[in-house]
Amino acid sequence: MSNDRTPRRGVLLIVASPSGAGKTSLCRRLMADHGGLELSVSMTTRGIRPGEVAGRDYHFVDHAEFQNGIDADAFLEWADVHGNRYGSPREPVERALSEGRDVLFDIDWQGARQIAHKCPDDAVRVFILPPSLAELRRRLVTRSQDAEEVIERRIQNAKGEIEHCAEFDYVFVNDDFDRSYAELAHIYHAERSRRFRNTWVEGYREALLSEDV
Repeated sequence: MSNDRTPRRGVLLIVASPSGAGKTSLCRRLMADHGGLELSVSMTTRGIRPGEVAGRDYHFVDHAEFQNGIDADAFLEWADVHGNRYGSPREPVERALSEGRDVLFDIDWQGARQIAHKCPDDAVRVFILPPSLAELRRRLVTRSQDAEEVIERRIQNAKGEIEHCAEFDYVFVNDDFDRSYAELAHIYHAERSRRFRNTWVEGYREALLSEDV
């Protein structure tokens, strides 16, 4: 009999955490190890920065085009951030899922809530906790990207974000990168194997039952 494992529906994997908890590093490794997992590219009204590539880092648009997208319900989630707007276009994500491709979102809890509301059957939400706020502060200081007042603000924001981890399907503590990566990869693999996403199973089952042995 055929060993075909298609068609299937893709996984919409949402990963959130406080700044400094290791989310981005874990997501980068997951994508590097899984060629079928693609990152959702957001749309933004802010200007392009040196080194950025349109279509790879963001889709850069003006405020009028972004507003047209809001009016047409063309975003899975969007937000105003410091005078600019950021949003996740709906159409490329829904097309990828229907074609059996998996999509990764590296966003905050508010974006995760919006996406889960619009895609309740597809969304898989993972929240990554730091070992402690003291360790989170140490990581933020060590990476030397922010001034002290920015770090303090990130710590306070982290408390508000952690309050919402109960909204997520999976939660784990990133106290060891390799162990945390294994946890994230296991979640991803398990969700790929969910029966309702693997629409080929019914035909395969029928073929097995009809075999003459």
